Amino acid sequence: MKPINPVRLLLIGLVLTVAGWSATVVTTRYSMATPVLPATALATMGVIVAITLVLGIRVLRWRNSTKRKKALDPILAARTLVLAQACAYAGTVLLGWHVGIFLDQLRIWNLRSDQGITWVAVAIAAGGLVMIVVGLLVERFCKIPPEDTDATPGEGKPGRGVRGEAAGEGEYAYRGD
Repeated sequence: MKPINPVRLLLIGLVLTVAGWSATVVTTRYSMATPVLPATALATMGVIVAITLVLGIRVLRWRNSTKRKKALDPILAARTLVLAQACAYAGTVLLGWHVGIFLDQLRIWNLRSDQGITWVAVAIAAGGLVMIVVGLLVERFCKIPPEDTDATPGEGKPGRGVRGEAAGEGEYAYRGD
């Protein structure tokens, strides 16, 4: 599994900012409701972040432990990695969409008597940013540091080339490609 590319996250965020802004312009023009998630979505985002952090810390503790009594369940490590990456991507989508809504609402800030939608968009965007940070952080937790051996990289590991170790990519905790 490849690590998340921050440039890809940035591009997704920019595309969704434009999409969120466009959707808000269209819904405002036709007197429809603003396409913002309800404030209760913050609770769901918080639960996702908490679960991701708990599983990530579990992998981090195993990784940093010097006395490993038992091996880490590879399925748990792989699921933690996938959850971390999904958390980062979902946070990017939410951040981009709600920044677009916020940018459109900003131009009519003084004309509205109720700025509740704008504050909800800001809160959801902030929650999306937290999801991105936690996703990237837990993804780092799942990386295994390079082994300190005197052997050259890739030596003694059948089927492995110099690809991962020499390039500095490292491996994930579940030791899968």
